[in-house]
Amino acid sequence: MKKHPTTNIQQPTSNGAVDEVWVFNDGDNGNRKYNLEVRLLEFASAVIDLSEQLPDSRAGNHVAGQILRSGTSPYPNHGEAEDAESREDFIHKLKLCLKELRETRRWARLIQRKGWVKDETTLLFILSEADELIRIFFSSIQTARRNLLNERRTREAG
Repeated sequence: MKKHPTTNIQQPTSNGAVDEVWVFNDGDNGNRKYNLEVRLLEFASAVIDLSEQLPDSRAGNHVAGQILRSGTSPYPNHGEAEDAESREDFIHKLKLCLKELRETRRWARLIQRKGWVKDETTLLFILSEADELIRIFFSSIQTARRNLLNERRTREAG
């Protein structure tokens, strides 16, 4: 079974020509940036691994399909957010990521409650990483909303 990295290891990313407004920052230090694309890719990969471990039963197949859908969608949705057409579109796409991460966390909790996986390493990674990603996306949405409001106020005042 593939081991997934611990969630406390953060990976730096270069921002190239990316506008600071669109960059996700850790709240503690604006100079430390995290590559969400890599984290979301690893998260989606772990969800795929977990879905393959679920029982081949009616309920197991249903839950596998649900967690597979919700747990892999934040990765491409984050890519869509990076190429958003407007700040409103950016916020909307981040909210989609947040919604799917919350759903994935719920399905993972159900899998844990049912005791459907023998080695919980992947499941525990998914639960922990989902919590961290939810906090990151929630904070990013709040920041983007504040920036949008400030932008509107500046336009109206000017």
